[in-house]
Amino acid sequence: MNSQTGILGPVPKHARYLMFTYEASTTDTEGALEPLREIVDGDKTIVGLGPSLLNAANTTIPGLRPFPAIAGPGFDIPSTQYALWFWLRGEDPGELHHRARYIEQALAIDFELKEVLDGFMYGNSQDLSGYEDGTENPQDEEAIKAAIVSGQGEGLDGASFVAVQQWLHHFDAFDAMTQAEQDDTIGRRISDNEEMDDAPASAHVKRAAQESFSPEAFVLRRSMPWTEGNEAGLNFVAFGHSLDAFEAILKRMVGQEDGVTDALFNFSRPFSGGYYWCPPMKAGKLDLSALKN
Repeated sequence: MNSQTGILGPVPKHARYLMFTYEASTTDTEGALEPLREIVDGDKTIVGLGPSLLNAANTTIPGLRPFPAIAGPGFDIPSTQYALWFWLRGEDPGELHHRARYIEQALAIDFELKEVLDGFMYGNSQDLSGYEDGTENPQDEEAIKAAIVSGQGEGLDGASFVAVQQWLHHFDAFDAMTQAEQDDTIGRRISDNEEMDDAPASAHVKRAAQESFSPEAFVLRRSMPWTEGNEAGLNFVAFGHSLDAFEAILKRMVGQEDGVTDALFNFSRPFSGGYYWCPPMKAGKLDLSALKN
C-alpha cells in the first residue's frame, strides 16, 4: 500500500490541523515543496495540496477542483481553500504543538501558516452532540476502495482526495430539542446508535445515506470534535478516491436534489470548506512525481 497510511488508520486521540497559503516570490514550486518529503511520513503527519498550489506548479491532478460555495435556504456553505492542509495525528497535544512549530519553520520561506485547529477524540468517536460519528464508514478492503485512488498510473495510484469542513454547533438550539427531536435530527437513537426506520426525510442519516446514491457515494470519514473558548463543533474530514461522492452528499444535504434540507442545519453550520489532493508515498517519502507531468 503506497497511500499515506494514516488515512486508513484509526482516529487518533488528538490532532492538530494546519492550513498554509503559498507566498513564494519565485516560480520554483517544485523546490518549495521539497521540504514536504522530509516532513510528511504519511502516518502521523498527513498532507493535502490545494488547487492553487498545483496551479502554481503548472500541474493538473485529475479530479481535483476548488471546493464549491453553495447557498442553501437561509444558510451558506463557504469555500475557504488553502494551498496546504496538514493533519497531525498523535496522543500528546504538547508533541503536536512542537511538531507543528517544526513544520511551520521548515516551510517558512515559501508558505505562511494561516489557520491552526486542535481536534480530539470524544467518548467512543462521538460528536459533541453525543451521537457516534462515522458509524457507516466502510471497513477493510471497502475502505481502501472508497478512499484510495487506483488504476490511474504511477504518481497517482495510492493518492486520496479529502474534503474538509469546520462545523460550528449551536448547543443552545440543540439542547432546546426534546430527545425525540434530537434523534429525528440525526436519524439514530442516541440510546443504542440504531438507525430509525421511521426517521423523517430530513434526518441527517437519510440525507447522507451513502448507499442510496447512484453510483453509491462512499467516503471514509475521519472527523474529530474541536473547541475554542466557548465555541465547539466538528471538524469534518472525509477521504475519497474522488471528490464526487462527498459532493453528491453535500448537494443532497442542502436540498439541491429533492428540496429537502438536512435537519443538521437546525443546530450546526459549516464556516469553512476545502478540497485537497493527498499524494501517495514511495519508499517512505511523499511521492510528488505527478507534479512533474
